[in-house]
Amino acid sequence: MTAAIEIAHIWKYYGDYPALRDCTLSVAEGSCCALLGRNGAGKTTLLRILAGLSHFQRGTVRLFGTAPRTGETRRRTGFLGHGIGVYEDLSARENLQFFARIADVPNARGVVSGWLERVGLERVADMPVRQFSRGMRQRLALARTFLHAPNVLLLDEPFTSLDDRAIHMLSQLLVEARARQATIILSTHQLREAMAIASHVALIENGRLRFSGERTQAMLDDPALLYRLHAEPGAA
Repeated sequence: MTAAIEIAHIWKYYGDYPALRDCTLSVAEGSCCALLGRNGAGKTTLLRILAGLSHFQRGTVRLFGTAPRTGETRRRTGFLGHGIGVYEDLSARENLQFFARIADVPNARGVVSGWLERVGLERVADMPVRQFSRGMRQRLALARTFLHAPNVLLLDEPFTSLDDRAIHMLSQLLVEARARQATIILSTHQLREAMAIASHVALIENGRLRFSGERTQAMLDDPALLYRLHAEPGAA
């Protein structure tokens, strides 16, 4: 299969500290890779590099054969990070309309209304986001990430602050994205939810990619299996 995402020998330093150490990973078009690892392992750093939001010192990164920082690549990418990425002084509707214009979404008004309903924010669509709860902001951020039907989805802990109903909604969004052959990298500690949707798994520990491969039935039955099999010596 054609690789949608190619990472080759990436090194990323913060000062003298190597946050990523010679990471190489290929993600096939239409697949969903669950990116696993403990806090501080390097997951967020890697996703931010893929989204074109962070520089790196050595190696190469390509999304559909192109560097992440090009305008066309960014329009084809949906990124959800820890910072939510919406404007608090705008309403939910104004936020989505703004991002729809940036992404050149056809019929933006109708698309925005549909997403507000999809994420359960239609009744508060014209309320300033600063009045939203953390969970409501996360749902708005999900709508912002998915509204332009991106070819690549980079999701960093997307289940954070979601209740059970919203987790089910996100899982359905991921199923639909895979059905239209979007390529997904999903970083999460929600192992069971991740394994249920993932076609592939990558495990990163202390900045090193320790495993990458297809998600197996054994991983689905025991989501913590990879941690035990590939734990670093002396790790808890």
